[in-house]
Amino acid sequence: MVLAAHSDASYLSESNARSRAGGHFFMSSNTDTPPNNGAVMTISQIIKAVLSSAAEAEIGALFINCREAVPARQLLEFLGHPQPPTPIQTDNTTALGVVNQNVMKKLKSMDMKYHWLQCRISQNQFRHYWKAGKTNLADYVTKHHPALHHQTTRSTFLTDISKLVELRNGQKCNSVTAVTKTARSKGVLDASGLPNTASDYEKALEAIKLLTENVRRGPLNCATIKCAPRALIA
Repeated sequence: MVLAAHSDASYLSESNARSRAGGHFFMSSNTDTPPNNGAVMTISQIIKAVLSSAAEAEIGALFINCREAVPARQLLEFLGHPQPPTPIQTDNTTALGVVNQNVMKKLKSMDMKYHWLQCRISQNQFRHYWKAGKTNLADYVTKHHPALHHQTTRSTFLTDISKLVELRNGQKCNSVTAVTKTARSKGVLDASGLPNTASDYEKALEAIKLLTENVRRGPLNCATIKCAPRALIA
């Protein structure tokens, strides 16, 4: 499970000559161009500074999106999902050349964002690549669109309700299976740990319920605790 993102900027599209940065984050596979798998985070933010070129706006958007991706990477690694350099897609060749050090000329105002991105790239935290603008999903949140466009692209960013219901039903089935397997574990029923009848499972669930009630009661009190029969938890 690898974090991936699309980054885009809309130059001079906001009031007072400001630009808007957009980001589309999703979980995908570790490939050169990770396929979209549904958004886990979306960024749509006005860049406070007045920028002098579209390339500078794109670098600003890359900076904003990479900055947001750093804690997400750390969380995934803490949960046991090692992260390769996070792939970030952009549709601006000049911005890509600047961060990859293929274009050496840069504006003075780019310095802080440029060096921050270079520092993170040198730590193997990010990998930037170019794809055409029509494939950049972050473009959607950086511009104003008519209602027809929202209706057309809705399925790309929102999961259909029927699929959500199917996924939830699948999770419930998995939960029931997990509870059943837990009830079969050694020590819950008897020394063998291999119940053969449905009544054995019912007894195990009853024992678990009693133990749960005891935990909720707070500090132990021998006079008030309900005890499960020894036959159930031998």
